[in-house]
Amino acid sequence: MFLPVLAAALMTFTDPSGDARGDGGYIYPQRPAVTERMLDLDTFTAERSEDGMTFTVTLGQAGNPYGAPSGYSAGVIDIFVRGSAGGERRLEGTGLTARSGGWRYHLHVTGFGSTLRAVYGNNLADARQLKDPVLTVSGRTLTIRTAVPAGTYAYWVTSSLYSPLSPDGVLRPTTTRSPLTLQAARENAPSPVDVLAEPGDTLAFTGGTLASVGQARDTYTGALAGLGFLGVAATIAGGVWRRRLQRHL
Repeated sequence: MFLPVLAAALMTFTDPSGDARGDGGYIYPQRPAVTERMLDLDTFTAERSEDGMTFTVTLGQAGNPYGAPSGYSAGVIDIFVRGSAGGERRLEGTGLTARSGGWRYHLHVTGFGSTLRAVYGNNLADARQLKDPVLTVSGRTLTIRTAVPAGTYAYWVTSSLYSPLSPDGVLRPTTTRSPLTLQAARENAPSPVDVLAEPGDTLAFTGGTLASVGQARDTYTGALAGLGFLGVAATIAGGVWRRRLQRHL
């Protein structure tokens, strides 16, 4: 459910409004008063900078029912960053699995604190904690400055309800009816109420898999290839110069 827009040094995905209800049947808790628009992903932007990647998430509406100092406490944003190869396929904490490829970095963003984990092998046993992201809230826009190395990546992005009673801050769906629960029609339904996905792609909530958006590229390998090309060019140019010099001697 996104329309990609490319700009200078930016990668932006726009998600339609009014789709923050999981499989379409999730029922929000009545207390505290949280609306769908507070969880509705509007746009996601990835920008490269000298310090690392900066991500911007714009929601349908700002929400701070728990009074977080940041100004945002209605939801939890999870951003999984895909490299060119390998990585962890389980999108931890969401109940979803990557449809292909795996993540190298996982940002878990709440209004009360955010974390960044990196997987250097192929599973969570190899995950390491990195410098915490810095969240800034302006209106309905969340700006997240991170230590993810600057580069070109693909992403899985999800939006879930916040709960102060959950260890990771995520209110998970349940079949139990209560004004305090997020209700779903089946057990073990995915935690997010909204995800970035291609138009018509409902497999996140019907099959438990989510496709990444964007295009992953190994910038390190690309840099090595570029240096290799320059080296070959320099060698050829040097040979030509020597032959010309010999003809003039």
